[in-house]
Amino acid sequence: MKRKLLLAALVSVAAASMAHADIKVGVLVSATGPAASLGIPEKNTIALLPKTVAGQKIDYIVLDDGSDTTKAVTDTKKLISEDKVDAIMGSSITPNSLAMVDVVGAAKTPMISMAASEQIIAPMDANRRWVFKVPQNDSLMADAIAAHMSKAGIKTVAFIGFSDAYGEGWWKVFSKSAAANHLKIVDSERFNRTDTSVTGQVLKIISAHPDAVLVAGAGTPSALPEVALREQGYKGTIYQTHGVANNDFLRVGGKDVEGTWLPAGPVLVAAQLPASNPIKKVALDYVKRYEKAYGAGSVSTFGAHAWDAGRLLDNAIPVALKKGKPGTEQFRAALRDALENTKNFVGAHGIFTMTPTNHNGMDQRARVMVKIVNGKWKLEQ
Repeated sequence: MKRKLLLAALVSVAAASMAHADIKVGVLVSATGPAASLGIPEKNTIALLPKTVAGQKIDYIVLDDGSDTTKAVTDTKKLISEDKVDAIMGSSITPNSLAMVDVVGAAKTPMISMAASEQIIAPMDANRRWVFKVPQNDSLMADAIAAHMSKAGIKTVAFIGFSDAYGEGWWKVFSKSAAANHLKIVDSERFNRTDTSVTGQVLKIISAHPDAVLVAGAGTPSALPEVALREQGYKGTIYQTHGVANNDFLRVGGKDVEGTWLPAGPVLVAAQLPASNPIKKVALDYVKRYEKAYGAGSVSTFGAHAWDAGRLLDNAIPVALKKGKPGTEQFRAALRDALENTKNFVGAHGIFTMTPTNHNGMDQRARVMVKIVNGKWKLEQ
């Protein structure tokens, strides 16, 4: 009799434990390597996310992929097979995120990427069905750049981008945007994230005499072509992508990046947004939380991507809990479905409305044009 009672007690304890199992979220960031200026603020932001949602504790398992694609894949497999995560946030950069797509798809584990390229979520297929993305699509930002160039009277432009999926993705979308805005691309160059010199590429660009140059890179490595262009005497207008929207880029570029134009998420200039902007309140809240934890002026748009990813999960979790328990295939599937059905969710970067064919869900409200003036970000009025 005693043995039966003991067995019943153990079963009861085990059942209670399963009922209250923690939600596990794997987080993959590029906190070291060339993309560290993206990954560090993302990693910092994870500490600011709520640790309990709908009565369920959330455990964040944070790994650093070192900006390396192979390690990103290895770490993703570890998070899924060993840590049994319910969802994954990451990685920080496009090549790593693209490499993770097939892994999470095969494991039927929802993933929210913090990298920008639209290739991460499109075209939709069986694996991308499990993948979502919080940064603005590069096509949305490319359209803003091309339209701004056209309005400024620019006729010719040169392109220099990363020699990886990020750069190639930008080449593809900007070529279309440039054609639609009657801009002639007179030269196209590439460089590596780890390069220390781009003199050859810059000399080719200058010899093409473009009115403007677009640098399609992310983080501090994007400053290299711009610094080189100025050192070689280029006087035209230089544009960057939203991949440089943090203070580390300003620090590395110094005076050479003065006058640079770029599209960015509203959070970069949250305090300068008009009161009527629907994103301002959420963006300012994130800025306040981050700077309280890490110091005045420390906030980064990349950290805000982690904030939006985390809050989207928080929004989806209560819905998913009605259909499955954490740690189960049913819960992961329900979490994926809940993310896909997100409507009018206001984040620090924009307003998310997902659909079965659009796992980003942002529109023009997620971008503003910004200029670097006196070493600071200035919103175009």
